Amino acid sequence: MGTSLTPGSAHPHPGTGGKKPAAEKSARPKRVPADCGDLPFVIQRDGTWLYRGSPIGRKELVCLFSSVLKREAGGEYFLETPAERGRIAVEDVPFVAVELDWTGDGRQQTLSFRTNVDEVVTAGPDHPIRVGHDLLTCEPTPYLLIRGGAGALGIEARISRAVYYELVALAVPEWVGCRRMLGVWSQGKFFPLGELPPGGDA
Repeated sequence: MGTSLTPGSAHPHPGTGGKKPAAEKSARPKRVPADCGDLPFVIQRDGTWLYRGSPIGRKELVCLFSSVLKREAGGEYFLETPAERGRIAVEDVPFVAVELDWTGDGRQQTLSFRTNVDEVVTAGPDHPIRVGHDLLTCEPTPYLLIRGGAGALGIEARISRAVYYELVALAVPEWVGCRRMLGVWSQGKFFPLGELPPGGDA
């Protein structure tokens, strides 16, 4: 593969040189990225990016690669620039929510999360929290939708254990249908974290 999707590159894709007139740009057919097959990248469960088995030590480089991360309808992850695209391996989900900030309380509460690549996302209708099961431990694990798009599955962050404890401290009981759930509010939407036992309360 070329150098545009390797850690040694300064940018994930080459520059385009001189600017073209707007009319010429609109007339040009959309470029299809060259398929480079499987790339030697792995994103570990803890959010560490590996290249050929070694951690990428420069955070700014990880942030740069994460900005061109895509997920296709089949669930596979790709690094994609205008020139090239290649499949990468992801052990669980690509990101980890490592910090929580909140304002307000109850139904007026707003929860904002910072990921390990310094992307800040506010939970709400467009960025829901769900509780799934960790693929390794099978334990209930909360996830936050970071990016979504038409024709592609969403890209999520696993909410770290420390942040999850903060969520539990903010949780309140609510009825969801006929089930009494413990969960959190953000941007007017309630996100269940777990079901309360009969007679249980927050």
